[in-house]
Amino acid sequence: MNPTYILLFVFLGIPALLFGGQYLFARRLRTKKEEVLATDFSATWDAILHQNVPLVTKLPKRFRERLETNIKLFLAEVSFEGQGGVEITDEIRVTVAAQACLLTVGRENKRYPRLNNIIIYPSAFTDSPRSPNFDPDNPTYRLGESWTTGTVILAWDSAKRGAVNIHDGHNVTLHEFAHQLDQEDGVADGVPIFEHRSAFAAWADVFTREYDIQVKKATKGHRSVLDHYGATNYAEFFAVATEAFFEKPKQLKRKRPEVYKILKNYYRLDPITW
Repeated sequence: MNPTYILLFVFLGIPALLFGGQYLFARRLRTKKEEVLATDFSATWDAILHQNVPLVTKLPKRFRERLETNIKLFLAEVSFEGQGGVEITDEIRVTVAAQACLLTVGRENKRYPRLNNIIIYPSAFTDSPRSPNFDPDNPTYRLGESWTTGTVILAWDSAKRGAVNIHDGHNVTLHEFAHQLDQEDGVADGVPIFEHRSAFAAWADVFTREYDIQVKKATKGHRSVLDHYGATNYAEFFAVATEAFFEKPKQLKRKRPEVYKILKNYYRLDPITW
């Protein structure tokens, strides 16, 4: 045992020993972060962004630099797991990470504190036995899932297609990571965590009213800039609205200006200007 630890144990007892271990662990984390930040954003990763995630290439310079930093940290902290024969490659990791980090790039130092791992299937998948929604008697095919326990699951063909097409308002990766932001407090209710308590009242007012509008449109089969799936519940409304905010900003602002305004304030981004 390290002599320093022996002295701590003898004179101060186990609490000091534990504190010493926590200190060293935190120091190792800081060192790892510093090492990650010191590395360059590789040309290979940059090429993947241009080919697969054209939306992020439109970011203003100050956000693009922050995005690259966040991607490096994201990939150093989050594990990827392939299922159904999927081999995890840089293309998969960078394509997913870039879109996840796009949702947080407007708020400096904002991360996904609950996120642990990302599971990638080749295409649509049935509920995993580990899923909170698992029902062995009624399997459901999905393109993506987000769990409050810190797991995101994606169908790679849909994730890549959604990343490449930036104008259709359908992006399963943005959708599932919006759920992760929503679930940061442990509940999927369409209400993410706000830095200022005063923002909650405005969010509740706008989203309650706009969700009711969406339900009426979906019930009557009326066209909407937001996918009708957003009428399922408040959590899905937030995720669907996020997809439209980034991929159909002009249409969203014109058709649902209150939704656009409140998402602009939350994400601290204005995609129209890109």
